[in-house]
Amino acid sequence: MTLLWIVVAAATVVLLAVPVAGWLGARAGIVLGAALGALGVTTGVLAARADDVLVSEVAWMPSLDVAFALRLDGLSLLFALVVLLIGAVVLIYSATYLPAHDRGGAAQFYVLMTFFAAAMLVLVVADDLVVMFVAWELTTLCSYLLILRSGPQAGPPATRTFLVTFMGGLCLLAAVVLIIVTTGTTSLSAALASPAWAEDPGFATGAAVLVAVAALTKSAQFPFHAWLPDAMVAPAPVSAYLHAAAMVKAGIFLLMRFAPAASHSDVWGPMLITLGLITAVMGAVFALQRTDLKELLAYSTVSQLGLLVTAVGVGTPLALRAAAVHVVAHALFKSSGFMLVGLLEKRAGSRDIREIGGLARTMPWTTAAAALAAASMAGAPPLIGFVSKEQLLETVIDAPSGSAWLMTLVLAAGAVLTVAYSARLVIGLVTGAPGEVAPLAGTRPMTAMVHLTALAGLVLGPGVVLVDPWVRDAQQATVGGAHYPLALWHGVNAPLVVSLVVLALGGVLAWQRARVDRLIEGRSLLPWTGVGVVARVQGATVAAGRGVGALSRSDAPAAYLAVPLTVLAGLGVAALLTGAVPVPGGDVVVLDVALMLLIAFGTAAVIRARSRLGAVVAAGVVGFTVGVFFLSLGAVDVALTQLLVEILTVVVLVFVLARLPRGFRAASLPRRRGAGVVAVLAGVAATLATLAFTGRRPLSPAGEYYITTTQQETGADNVVNSILVDFRALDTLGELVVLAVAALSILALVRARPVARPRTVSQPVRAGVVPDSRGETAWDDLAEPGANALFIAVLARVGIPVMLLGSVYLLLRGHNAPGGGFIGALVGASAFALAYLAAPSDEQGRPRLPYLRVAGAGIVVAVLTGFLGFLDGSFLRPLDGYVLGIHVTTALIFDVGVYLGVLGVILAALGLLGAPPDTPDDYDGVIEDDDLRAFAEDVPEGRHLRPRPPAPPISIGPLHPARAPRRIPRRTKEAQR
Repeated sequence: MTLLWIVVAAATVVLLAVPVAGWLGARAGIVLGAALGALGVTTGVLAARADDVLVSEVAWMPSLDVAFALRLDGLSLLFALVVLLIGAVVLIYSATYLPAHDRGGAAQFYVLMTFFAAAMLVLVVADDLVVMFVAWELTTLCSYLLILRSGPQAGPPATRTFLVTFMGGLCLLAAVVLIIVTTGTTSLSAALASPAWAEDPGFATGAAVLVAVAALTKSAQFPFHAWLPDAMVAPAPVSAYLHAAAMVKAGIFLLMRFAPAASHSDVWGPMLITLGLITAVMGAVFALQRTDLKELLAYSTVSQLGLLVTAVGVGTPLALRAAAVHVVAHALFKSSGFMLVGLLEKRAGSRDIREIGGLARTMPWTTAAAALAAASMAGAPPLIGFVSKEQLLETVIDAPSGSAWLMTLVLAAGAVLTVAYSARLVIGLVTGAPGEVAPLAGTRPMTAMVHLTALAGLVLGPGVVLVDPWVRDAQQATVGGAHYPLALWHGVNAPLVVSLVVLALGGVLAWQRARVDRLIEGRSLLPWTGVGVVARVQGATVAAGRGVGALSRSDAPAAYLAVPLTVLAGLGVAALLTGAVPVPGGDVVVLDVALMLLIAFGTAAVIRARSRLGAVVAAGVVGFTVGVFFLSLGAVDVALTQLLVEILTVVVLVFVLARLPRGFRAASLPRRRGAGVVAVLAGVAATLATLAFTGRRPLSPAGEYYITTTQQETGADNVVNSILVDFRALDTLGELVVLAVAALSILALVRARPVARPRTVSQPVRAGVVPDSRGETAWDDLAEPGANALFIAVLARVGIPVMLLGSVYLLLRGHNAPGGGFIGALVGASAFALAYLAAPSDEQGRPRLPYLRVAGAGIVVAVLTGFLGFLDGSFLRPLDGYVLGIHVTTALIFDVGVYLGVLGVILAALGLLGAPPDTPDDYDGVIEDDDLRAFAEDVPEGRHLRPRPPAPPISIGPLHPARAPRRIPRRTKEAQR
């Protein structure tokens, strides 16, 4: 089995979580935990049999030199074993912690937990910077979701946790980009070995600070420590895994991985040592204040991680060895401690050490396991915590720094407090009157896992030689150097003396715990809290966002356009004043001048238009002229697209106009003048930009590349279509998704806004015409729509089938001649628009096709075609060949997806916006006096009625004449009143 298959197997466990949980309920934790445990054992065996570092690689994004590259060295092996084995223990523990009857909740929990384990596994074995970053963010997402699902009260803590760790993720993203740009590779091992770290101090410092901030946020170090205790609303299994093997260990892994390279920066070591020691002491003090066992353990995690960060900051081979062995010790006693909390919640009904005393008589074996875990956390012999604490003390005592004595003093102070709160935990469980506890029967797996991890800490103290190979390989994978075998006893030396003093002073604090409690319990040691600071930062950020949004919060499009147009106008003025834009050479083309004058005329007509319909017509003139401009330049595909888009845009805008007032609201003179100045300057800027980037210069290198290589690379003769479906198919796929979202948006908008109908009609009704609320005749209120549409109906009888066949023809020829899926879809949609316009009524003309399914089918076809590209190495890579002498390519199938996506969104516009906007649902086509009076009482003022007489729909066969509508009688005096 290769390293890749280990990751695939972990992903398979995630996929199996739902069916297994549906079958076994909460008991699925035993099966899933066994699977993770088997993967851990397999990983260890695979690494032991390998002669060298294990490497696996699968192409992911070849064009960006990004691969799904994996590397199992000593450091990644150590963390992978912690992730998988502790994960197995926690999942088995969860089998009786979770409610047995809630299969759905169990499935959600196990999916997230196994996904958490898989993401952590990918993070520690990733050998590509992009893959590492993706896995890093997935762990952030998993922790957020696991905390969030804990209950209604978990929302704010989960959000604060996500904000802090996500900020660290942004720093890591910046570091990844900086490293890739500087070193020229995305390979993690190659980037860390790059000489740029030693040769470029600026790069080394920038990357080191960004990596450190990312790791410190994840590992809850000062000043980012508040999220970890805040996240204790999560259930005990989540807390156990998050503290012992997952979230916080990700930060420590990142520091250890980057330590050799980042140590070239002068700020790396001092920053980590300072913040690590501050966090170690601060976390220990806060832990000593707590009576809630879970909060005590949370702050102890903050403190213990500070010791690890300090060791990484020292950076010597001895320091990295100490960090490696403490990772193992911390995983054991912390998982045991948090699982103990869950067990006490189940059996004792509380986790307050003031309420659960006397457990030594009611739960003797569990109390013994708790004492072992606490003793290991305190660094008492002969547990593995003692070995790791000795290593940490030796690290700071022998640190190559003039302040080694100060570091030793501060670290020893934190260790004294650690002994005090560990002893406080045990004394709280042992002393006091025993209370009632629930039977053991329902919590046997929980009890077994608490005992297993506690006993492992006891066994691995004298038997630390068992983990020595992992620690040695982890050290060699980071800084190298000579390795001295781990042992429980190294003789009488300075670390042993300091350790004995620490245990003695910690024992004194435990003996005088009553005085200590009176001194610090329940008191605020600082004028603020970390959670309060995060909450205030969150609130200030939200308030700032609302303030920025308020600058453009308006229903008027002008308010949104004002800012970008003003900026564009300013750039144009600056370009004119500085002469930054060169004047292009070349002869003046008369046709260009004529077309530009026509565009200017159309633009002026839009500005001068007083009715919406007039503005639409004038804008259409501009659009059609631009299409002719493209055609004159030889861009046939672009010209066809422009002309078809203009046709359909006019049709859709007419639908929208039916729901709007006829004219524009009059604007004040200062506003018109200001808008005119901004518009002219923005137009000048846009013209200058066009001249600067294009002019009449020779073809750009990109254009030369497409023209010279398209035939060779894709077998296509149509360069424009080949760019859309071959070279930049991913962009086109994104645009398809945008089109589908547009169809959904039209649906949501039409359904969300009720149709407005008039309350009063102020003018008498002429025969066949209904005036609007201002006494003006609506432009689309025709007495005989069927008769007026006779010409277009006859044209549609021939034009519709020709247009539909033509759309398919354009689709099929697009790879080698002007056409393609986009143009074909526009022609096909134009056929449906023609059918609508030829129909005698809105209701009969609307297309009945399932537009959302059509658009969705286009995306599905495009995505599935993209997966075919993996047969040749990457997503969306086109496959081509010859069948019976005819060149075929998967790009044509992708173009079919484009066709369906574009057609779907236009059908949505026709079907939704083309509906009668203000005809009641029960309208039968004939309006009587009583109906008119009822409408006048129901509908809001400002709209007008448009009665539509029924008539047969248009057919391709013989045309059925429309039935003449009934004339609306003149209103009576009563109706006029």
